[in-house]
Amino acid sequence: MTETQSPRPPVDDRGRMKAIIVATAAIAFVLSPVVSQSFGGFEPDQFPIPQDHPPAQPAGYAFAIWSLIYAWLVAHAGFGLLKRADAADWDATRWPLAISLVIGAAWIPTAQQSVLTATVLIWLMLGTAVWAYLKAPARDEWWAKVPLGLYAGWLTAASWVSVALVGAGWGIGPGALAWAWIVLVLALLFAAAVLTRAGRAPEYGAAVAWAAVGIAVANFGSQTLLAIAALLGAVGILALSLLARN
Repeated sequence: MTETQSPRPPVDDRGRMKAIIVATAAIAFVLSPVVSQSFGGFEPDQFPIPQDHPPAQPAGYAFAIWSLIYAWLVAHAGFGLLKRADAADWDATRWPLAISLVIGAAWIPTAQQSVLTATVLIWLMLGTAVWAYLKAPARDEWWAKVPLGLYAGWLTAASWVSVALVGAGWGIGPGALAWAWIVLVLALLFAAAVLTRAGRAPEYGAAVAWAAVGIAVANFGSQTLLAIAALLGAVGILALSLLARN
């Protein structure tokens, strides 16, 4: 078999086992909101200082992106198991993705009980998701890179939103509006840093931009300047994700 036919040598049976673990973790992750409850944000009374309509949080409709992410991650896991179980380029993503999905399967029930623990866990989910995304194989883009990019992109936004809610909810430093500004800037810088490593990555940029637009929609009329900044950030990240070189 020539090099062009097989980018990397096949892995042994341990690679196939990891593909099974990823598929199992993906199913558990998708079933989590079914066996617990769907999650559309923390409840205001989960914080010492109640967070009712915090400006850092996207509008409720934005959370619908999870339906797409769930479906595509299951497709990713199924394709990886059935078609690429012994492929070394796919194998590179499996441990970090499995870790992220296992944590994710426990995240919703944790978030319903403890904001602080959930915030720690979502950052672990983000770190391992970005790791998996940056290791995604160049081939099979729609089966590998795209679902992992959407997942990592949305987690980028969600993780920084959690920081804002914790800061405001526990009365750390400035109030809720200032925290929204802080995390908007930091989230966009974080996303830009990921894009410098990932190169052209419209799937990641689209998920981050989707969240930023959700923040804009949630704040128009009440915090219009923040809404405009979020829209400009969405445009900037999407442009960077399309124009960056691999």
